[in-house]
Amino acid sequence: MQDLKQRPVSVLRAFLDGEAAGGIILMAAAALALIVANSPLAETYFTALHAYLGPLSVSHWINDGLMAVFFLLVGLEIKREMLDGQLSSWSRRALPGIAAAGGMLVPALVYVAINRGNTAALSGWAIPTATDIAFALGVLSLLGSRVPASLKIFLTALAIIDDLGAVIIIAIFYTNGLSLAYLGAAFVVIALLALLNRMRVMTLLPYLVLGVVLWVLVLKSGVHATLAGVALALTIPLQRTAGTGHDLDRSPLHRLEHGLHKIVPFVVIPIFGFANAGVSLAGLSPSALVEPLTLGVAAGLVVGKLVGVFGSSALAIRFGLADLPANATWSHMVGISLLCGIGFTMSLFIGLLAFAGDVALQDAVKVGILAGSFIAAILGAVVLLMAPVATGTDKAEE
Repeated sequence: MQDLKQRPVSVLRAFLDGEAAGGIILMAAAALALIVANSPLAETYFTALHAYLGPLSVSHWINDGLMAVFFLLVGLEIKREMLDGQLSSWSRRALPGIAAAGGMLVPALVYVAINRGNTAALSGWAIPTATDIAFALGVLSLLGSRVPASLKIFLTALAIIDDLGAVIIIAIFYTNGLSLAYLGAAFVVIALLALLNRMRVMTLLPYLVLGVVLWVLVLKSGVHATLAGVALALTIPLQRTAGTGHDLDRSPLHRLEHGLHKIVPFVVIPIFGFANAGVSLAGLSPSALVEPLTLGVAAGLVVGKLVGVFGSSALAIRFGLADLPANATWSHMVGISLLCGIGFTMSLFIGLLAFAGDVALQDAVKVGILAGSFIAAILGAVVLLMAPVATGTDKAEE
């Protein structure tokens, strides 16, 4: 009887701990946003997003504030993986790094080729370059043991490098109207954070307090405020692990990453998805899907990612720069390349920056992202289901 009472809790805990959970919740949030935006509650939904809370609207608090927490976690993961994880050596970085580069370049080229006659749309070239790790891993995990564990590692590493590329793109290409005074003050705060790191201060509180100050200064500087999260992450001390839980407890980076591990995928990202996936489909005709902007985003995600990720991976393996992931086949690589076309969170975010203030273009971007991501997810899942079942074991790589 006691086992029966405990079973619902254990099932819930297993779901929340699983890789698929974040992706499933994000899918639900996006679907709910679409339903609400096309229901009698639509006016309330859009009005609430544009209501002001203090100096910023609800939408800005989500996109500039909550997403800074997302970028903080991204920065922590990048730093940890580069120094003490799956990307800590050239042999580990080679295949996902080359695949990520191809997976960013080709989608951008596909988008530009389709929108070459539309100057206004060209600023969105980076929208299809991003892979949504929560969505992609969610789909991958739902396929279970049919997919070798080495491919999950490959996809995770690729997405981390992809996120790093997106951060650099945002910093270079989507920053306008710089205030040198606020930017200078932000660099002073970063220097103080670096000094704390240098002095081996292991208490998180001073880093977090200065991180809030940094966020305000970056917001005022003209650089997108979310980049403050990345800058803060790079200053958090990391003690390399020695295979014991004690090391994890002592490392501020591991403690903060662990603290954000549930908050970001189960709170921050679903709120962002709900706030930004809502687009009215009233009056939307099939011809809207082949408008250059929408088609460029969708084709960039589906075709561009497939050609970019698979093509660059195949060339790297062919010329001996990297090896095919353990127990994987070329069919698996095609499926994974398609899943990389799921570009929800970061693609939406870049779309908002590229077409700030133009709701019509933002809606066209959202339709392209939703259509492209859906097609990529379905095609990727079908290819992986049809691929040979993995033989052997690669548990050691998990």
